[in-house]
Amino acid sequence: MAVTPPVVLTIAGFDPSSGAGITADIKTIAAHECYGVSCITALTIQSTQGVRRVVGVDPKVIAETLQELVSDLAVEAVHIGMLGNEQAVAVVADFLGQARLPHVVLDPILKSSSGADLLDAAGTRLLIERLVPLAELVTPNLDEASVLTGMAVTNLVQMREAAARLHALGAANVVVTGGHLEKAIDLLSFTTARGIEKEVFKADRQRSNSTHGTGCAFSTALACHLALGRGLPEAVLLSKAYVSAAITNAYPLGHGVGPLHHLYRMSQQRRPSAIVSEREALSS
Repeated sequence: MAVTPPVVLTIAGFDPSSGAGITADIKTIAAHECYGVSCITALTIQSTQGVRRVVGVDPKVIAETLQELVSDLAVEAVHIGMLGNEQAVAVVADFLGQARLPHVVLDPILKSSSGADLLDAAGTRLLIERLVPLAELVTPNLDEASVLTGMAVTNLVQMREAAARLHALGAANVVVTGGHLEKAIDLLSFTTARGIEKEVFKADRQRSNSTHGTGCAFSTALACHLALGRGLPEAVLLSKAYVSAAITNAYPLGHGVGPLHHLYRMSQQRRPSAIVSEREALSS
């Protein structure tokens, strides 16, 4: 009998182009050999060319979906992506406060790469107040770290200060991602028995137009690695490598910023089929 994989729950919006959001998360979870379940917080009208409209899901539907999932399945990690509005933030915070699920990774999505608002101001304030302290790991990019901390975040020195401020706001562990810097730098600031430790991960920035959904893929991959029992430094290293490879192996899609190739490993690990075909003789 096959070994049951860890169940990873993603709570996020729906991107119909599948570059980001719930469907991209499910692909990322599958790529890491975990089993993905999901709760949609918002519908979007978007393509590779940008977000046109956001429609929030009824908060009661979100609450009922989450309760139904955890009543049936043993969730071993949670990824939180786009929430859309204050009501969704409140429902998710209430749920997590009661469910006490392991390995909650919060990707504080505030705006799309095309500039559309993906969380209102009231929702952002509530996210800082309630979700940041509930998460095991918070993964803002430079712009998100700037909004959450109220300071400019444009270099490694400022990333360190932003991480310290996020710890002061209740974050146990933080990864500030700097993929838009000239040198792609991520800063992990994490709590240990010795106190707060920091580790810097560097890589060459990839010149690619297939970068839609990099933050979603990175934070979801982190949730998977934590569900699989890996420590934070190793999880960050492996997640960063996964995103880099998914960009490298991407193919051009659409007329805007294309998606990663979340399932690139499938083409690299093809196995002979175990299915046998037998052609029967035609009956007279």
